[in-house]
Amino acid sequence: MIVRSAAAAALAAATAVLALAGQAAAAPVPQPQTATAEIRAAAHEAAAAPATLATLSRFFAREGTASPAAAPPRIEGEAIPVSYLSPDFVAGRAGASVARLEFLASQAVSSDGRRAALWTAKTAQGWQVVNIATGDDEFRYARLGAARLPGGTVFREPQIDAWYVAGGGRVLPLDEDAVRAVGDGGTTLAAYRSRVTRAYGDELPGSAYARSGAAGGFERSAPDPAGPPAAALAAGAGALALGAAGSVLLLRRRRTARA
Repeated sequence: MIVRSAAAAALAAATAVLALAGQAAAAPVPQPQTATAEIRAAAHEAAAAPATLATLSRFFAREGTASPAAAPPRIEGEAIPVSYLSPDFVAGRAGASVARLEFLASQAVSSDGRRAALWTAKTAQGWQVVNIATGDDEFRYARLGAARLPGGTVFREPQIDAWYVAGGGRVLPLDEDAVRAVGDGGTTLAAYRSRVTRAYGDELPGSAYARSGAAGGFERSAPDPAGPPAAALAAGAGALALGAAGSVLLLRRRRTARA
């Protein structure tokens, strides 16, 4: 596993934007309830908007190896739903699903083959791209999960950057982090719930941990290598206003499998 950090150019731009924006924190992005065809189409439209593609050109050119004009991006395929471990499941609420839909992702590809995920959500201004993340984790694990357990729910446990697929009372690992957590053969849904409740039960929204402001509650207390760039953290804000249309984007670094 390696860390692909945001480039100095992107961080400099982020710092400049945050300096203009002051210390205001971004409002939480609401989770979509479903991923209907209409919602997928709206998410795709936001990802393919000219202002988003212009920002993508700068994103892919951020390391200074190519000018934005030399790396025209494209959106490949449809938007897909992306789910994370559900706080209700961790809390042991009756009938809670193991995962909660967090956002929709569209795959961006640069002219030299580099990939990124555009995270889209419905904000007060309508459907917008709220994050650009390097790599293709969301799409790769969706394919792996469908192959390993057709019809299962693919989800991420963000606290340890682990990906799983759940179905039929089982939780199966899709990456090395998940294997370390539940073993190569996976575990039962009940055993997985016990593990995550022990690990995160005291960090849920409403807990003393959350009220203290530590890592925003239901998140790991140590700095997350998949988290926001240092410039965003230092400025105390969760989002960066980038692009001609003012799309709200968080330029994100994360661990990716070495090719």
